[in-house]
Amino acid sequence: MDPTSTHPPAMTVSDLPVSGYLWRTDELLRFGLNSRRIKKLVDSDVLYRLRHGCYVRSDKWSALGPNRRAMERIMAHAHGTLTSSTGGLVYSHLSAARLHGLFVWGVDDKVHVLHAARPSSDRSGKDVRGHTETFTEDDVVVVRGLRATTLERTVFDCVRMLSYPKALVIMDHGLRLGANISALADMAAVSAGKRGVRTLRKALDNADPRSESAGETLTRELLQRLRIKPPQPQFEVQSRLGRHRMDFAWEEEKLALEFDGRTKYFDYKSTDEVIFQERRREKVLMEEGWRFIRVEWKDLFNERAFKERILRAFR
Repeated sequence: MDPTSTHPPAMTVSDLPVSGYLWRTDELLRFGLNSRRIKKLVDSDVLYRLRHGCYVRSDKWSALGPNRRAMERIMAHAHGTLTSSTGGLVYSHLSAARLHGLFVWGVDDKVHVLHAARPSSDRSGKDVRGHTETFTEDDVVVVRGLRATTLERTVFDCVRMLSYPKALVIMDHGLRLGANISALADMAAVSAGKRGVRTLRKALDNADPRSESAGETLTRELLQRLRIKPPQPQFEVQSRLGRHRMDFAWEEEKLALEFDGRTKYFDYKSTDEVIFQERRREKVLMEEGWRFIRVEWKDLFNERAFKERILRAFR
């Protein structure tokens, strides 16, 4: 720095604590920062203010996708409020869904908490959505070190607050992760007249735990809504290279429908390897007379074109 300069040096990550990436204000103060320097770190894009009294490293935050950011908001809330597995607060609804690892699609990223009675004052913050409903300790488990509603209670709560397609995504995956369908049916039976119970019953009637992604659930829901002949999900077929599984198949027509969601294919293998294996599989099955329709997220929201593609393939 120029000794004659009157400007203080820029703030960098070296001004932050060495360990961790998420801090409360009091932790930063104990580290030796003051409120002016914390503000400067925020202004310099070194720190990101995640919620009142809680900060995260900006480079860490920038690298996260939407789902991971929503999870970090939950962790920031827990860290900021000193929530633990022994505390009284219970994470519920969409926050519990995220803690359990359920697929969620098209939902908010607020922190959802459950209260047995309406709090006398609401100082939770704009990023928190409180719910007041009856629950017992039997409805609570510890997930990732935090108190959250059980898998069944989480599915029950989420499905009743969402539109049907979004609810079906959570119902499918909840059953796939082991939620007890009989327990959910019992909960629906004793909840007559409650908001969202009709959606809950419809989702229970149409759920399929074989669905492996939100995209597959939404594809199945769209096929049903468009009154297209239902395909067989997760259909297996033999070829000279072994057995292959397709997302959906109409066996009689030898027509397969595959949902190409990026996360489905690219989370665990390199892009080149995945593309090579997919082309190899498709080629060998085409030799057996199979035809393929590939759909992406955008196709699910152009229903007329989607239906025309399917019907044209049938013809």
